[in-house]
Order: sequence, then C-alpha cells, then structure tokens
Amino acid sequence: MTAAEIISKIFLPLSLAIIMLGMGMTLIPLDFTRILKNPKATLIGLTNQLIFLPIIGFSLAIVFNLSPIMAVGLMILTTCPGGPTSNLITQVCRGNIALSVTLTAIASILSVLTIPFVLSYALEYFGTGTHVTIKLPIFDTILQIMVITIIPISMGMLIRRFRTKFAIRMEKPMRIASTVIFILVFLAVIAANFNIIGKAMKEVGLVTLLLNIITMGLGYLTARLFKLNFKSAISITVESGIQNGTLALVIATSILNNVEMGIPTAAYAIWMFMTGGILMWHLGKKSEIASK
Repeated sequence: MTAAEIISKIFLPLSLAIIMLGMGMTLIPLDFTRILKNPKATLIGLTNQLIFLPIIGFSLAIVFNLSPIMAVGLMILTTCPGGPTSNLITQVCRGNIALSVTLTAIASILSVLTIPFVLSYALEYFGTGTHVTIKLPIFDTILQIMVITIIPISMGMLIRRFRTKFAIRMEKPMRIASTVIFILVFLAVIAANFNIIGKAMKEVGLVTLLLNIITMGLGYLTARLFKLNFKSAISITVESGIQNGTLALVIATSILNNVEMGIPTAAYAIWMFMTGGILMWHLGKKSEIASK
C-alpha cells in the first residue's frame, strides 16, 4: 500500500470521523427537529444534488461535445453527492451543520437508486459500448455513512448533552482541526491523481470548472429564492458543489473498469477544493454568520 493510499484509505476516514465527532458537539436534537418540521431546505438541497446536478453535467457534456468516455466520466461525477468533506467545509464556513449532515445522509442513500438509473442512460446515450449493469453495494454505502458520519456525530451530541462546557470550549479547536484535515484531503487528492492531473485539466478542466461554479451558484440562488437563511444557503451551496470523488472513482475504475472515466473526477476535485477553500477562508474568519 502506497503512502497516498494509506492517507486516503486509513488516515483520512479516521480523521473525518473525529471531525464529525467535533461537529456533533456543536449540535443539539433541536437542530434536526427544526429541519424535520420545516423540510423545505432539505427538499431544495436534494433537488439540486439529485436532479439539477446531473442535468447540468449532461448539458455541459453536449455543449462541449465531449468524447463518450469523458462525457460518461462527467456524468459519473454528477451522480455522486457530497460525502463527509462537504460537512467539514460547511462547519468551517459556519453553515447549518445539521442541514448539511441531513443532506449528505439522505442523498447518499438515495444515490444507490439514482446512480444506476442516470448512468445506464448516460452509457446508452453517449454510446460507449460498455454493456454493464450498474449495481452499487448498498450495505457498504450505508455502513460508510454510519461509521464516518452518523455514529461520530451522535457521540458528539451526547458529549454536548452531558459535558456542555467542554463541548463549547472545543468548538474553536475543532474548527481549526477541520481546516487542517481539509488541507490534508486536498494534498491526498493531488498525490493520488498526480499522474493524470495535467491530462485531466487539458481535456476537461474548463468543463469541470464550469460545473463546479454553476452548481454552487445554483445552490445559493435557489436557497435564497426560497427565502432560506444565510446559514442554510451556505450548506446548500457547499452540498451542491462538493461531490464524493472517492465514490466516483470507484464507479469508474471498479464497476465500469475504465480508468479514463475517472479523469473528470480528478479535474473536478482540484476545482472543488479550491472553491471550498475560498469559501472557508472568506466565511470561516467571520465571528458570526447572519441567520437572516
């Protein structure tokens, strides 16, 4: 196992779980109760992730006349909603963490159904000649959500309930740790894809940049159009533009057995970490984010 693989498969999942624990210490059950009582924000976020994102990706593939391999690779990316990284960025940006976690959990579970549907159509439309049945490991997907996200957050909420002063005191250190983890994730992505980054940027750099900007912009605009507060708008913006690159690469290389289809994901990863970093720098330094 290479150093990059050790970082991406062992160190980073463990680190993300610890960060999720810290996030849990900032949450109380009422945060999730509000979302359940007023599901508008959740519905807007899921619509952006599961419907608008694939449509935008499909449109860009046609407008830029991408080759069948690159077009399908782009579609793979658009079907993979954000994982724990989007929760991490939301925390540093002082967005609505409960909403971010809820969107990640629900979208990840629903994607087990949406990914086969969208990719089967994309493979047929773009004519790659790849006749495979797209079947995701449902159990593994749910287990990953539980281990990295739900269980650590639940433990953090218990700490907040019974050790409130400690939880409040740890809020700033955990935000700093989140920033460090974000940088490590970015470096791991570069290390893991170093040999194809140049090719990726040359072939689909502009397309993936536009996809990132458009989806994040759409996320913010739809949130504000439906009069969501700024913290919720931050969450939906991040969730709309930060995709689960790891899952996308697994689909391309392991399920479709085509390494080239992972090229758009490699390019997009660079852009999403850059835009995510800009948001973290701009919003993370603010002492308080307006709730209106």
